[in-house]
Amino acid sequence: MSLSFQKRPALVAYVTCGDPDLATTRAIVLAAVEAGAHIIELGVPFSDPVADGPVIQRASERALRHGTSLEQVLKLGKEVRSKSQAGLIIFSYLNPILRLGLTKFSAALEDAGINGALITDLPVEEAGDYVREMRKRRLDTVFLAAPTSPDERLKQIAKASTGFVYAVSRTGVTGARKQLPEDTRDLVRRVRRHTKLPIAVGFGISSAEQFAAVGEFAEAAVVGSAIVETIERNPGKEPEAVAQFVRQLLAGTSQLSAKQGQR
Repeated sequence: MSLSFQKRPALVAYVTCGDPDLATTRAIVLAAVEAGAHIIELGVPFSDPVADGPVIQRASERALRHGTSLEQVLKLGKEVRSKSQAGLIIFSYLNPILRLGLTKFSAALEDAGINGALITDLPVEEAGDYVREMRKRRLDTVFLAAPTSPDERLKQIAKASTGFVYAVSRTGVTGARKQLPEDTRDLVRRVRRHTKLPIAVGFGISSAEQFAAVGEFAEAAVVGSAIVETIERNPGKEPEAVAQFVRQLLAGTSQLSAKQGQR
């Protein structure tokens, strides 16, 4: 099963698994898919999430208090797959995967029906063993491309990536922002020189307007902190709140298409 980018922009939705608990995460994921999310990033909580802003850091802390582990996230992914054909990506730091072992990790992904993984702190230059293990099982390896990446490194990232390339819209940590950086479009253009894969833009997208704007130059938009914050602000009503937020994001693209059709 391959990742689908039939609509533009596709919504890649990130959740921190185990926040507030695994059963609720499963309900949130299924609600997000039902509302129109195309791909779900299943975030593995980590004790030192250096690439994440305060919203996802707090979510990781809450999930870790419940003992949420990589193995539990893989099991959750398998449960979601039994009910949905949406794209599923494990989003993790490297340490939990090394503790499990690359071979066991890739085998567990295949068994669960999860499409692949994104390891946020694994440099492409050091990813040879990981990529080989994933290729054996035809699993996707998604890598991050940053605005500061020189063209030669973007070429390496494009070569190592399958499924899609994740274009980081800005340097720094995750977190919602009011505006997309001006160089985001340029980064996507630079990545396109080296790959025909879909490109997903992430880090900071939090509104329907931003989501629709990404669709003008990229195949997908990743929304993470805004979804995690929606979960945090709606205790007891997390799935419904996330579904409503997803529908609001997607409504922006419908409005944009309507305006373009009137021109």
